Amino acid sequence: MLSIAERLFQFFIPSQCPCCKKVLREEQKGLCSDCFSEIRWIKPPFCSICGTPFVSEEVGNHPCGACLTKRRHFAMARALGYYEGSLQEAIHRWKYEGNESLSVHFAEWMAKGFFCYWNPDLLDILIPVPLHKERLRERGFNQALLLVRELSRRTGIPYRKRVLQKKRSTVPQVKLSGAEREKGVRGTFQLLEIEAVDGKSILLVDDVYTTGATVNECSRVMLAGGAKRVDVLTLAHAIKTK
Repeated sequence: MLSIAERLFQFFIPSQCPCCKKVLREEQKGLCSDCFSEIRWIKPPFCSICGTPFVSEEVGNHPCGACLTKRRHFAMARALGYYEGSLQEAIHRWKYEGNESLSVHFAEWMAKGFFCYWNPDLLDILIPVPLHKERLRERGFNQALLLVRELSRRTGIPYRKRVLQKKRSTVPQVKLSGAEREKGVRGTFQLLEIEAVDGKSILLVDDVYTTGATVNECSRVMLAGGAKRVDVLTLAHAIKTK
């Protein structure tokens, strides 16, 4: 969490691009034009369930191999861009250096993507993926909650921030394989407010979709608590490279 002095510094000093440090013009939103143009936005064709983009552009949307072989508790997951380059750098600056002002810009981008895939009238509630209390204490904020608050303002869908709780800390997911991630998050999340999800259509929000293990486990817990349906929206999607 930024201190008062740091917030005042950000207010009086011209905003800089978090990736290349160029001074931003007033009309530039979050990143400079050069860094923004480097972002690869995810577009069809992609997996109809998890949203993983396909290499070939000659096929239509259909379930990918992972979604055909693994049980997905969420109905549909979508992400805005590839987790690489300037988008990855901006997310790192936001999460690990406390550049909270990026939350507004990220949520603005996410809102545009949201309206491509969902009708807000068909969703009841937005829920952020929770952080464990130790990680929250270290970082000072839950990045998913910041996105949810801003996304709620832009879609008119209410949000609840304490529906889910992460009961135990886990090893950073980036260090684990897909199978290790699934095993590591099993039983990690607890439903605190059953009435908040019972019979509801839910949009679960996080910053990055990697293997889907975390959002899948959160979805499983909420469906077990009576949720009607869980969909997932993330800012970025990490793609395996061979």
